[in-house]
Amino acid sequence: MATYKCSQCGMAVNATCATCDAPLVNDTIIMEDGTEVQVSKCPNGHGKIKSPMCCGEDMSCTIG
Repeated sequence: MATYKCSQCGMAVNATCATCDAPLVNDTIIMEDGTEVQVSKCPNGHGKIKSPMCCGEDMSCTIG
């Protein structure tokens, strides 16, 4: 499961898919300009979300 953690306050978030209740997995997508964006996606193909924000910045997720 992708666990996002705030580098400022230490809050952590785990996420599951609301459609099938599967734990979201960490992934990256590459934008048209070549920028990599970290996302969490449903392993059953129900979609993906950009990393959550906390303390005004994106929370990070260690790929592992």
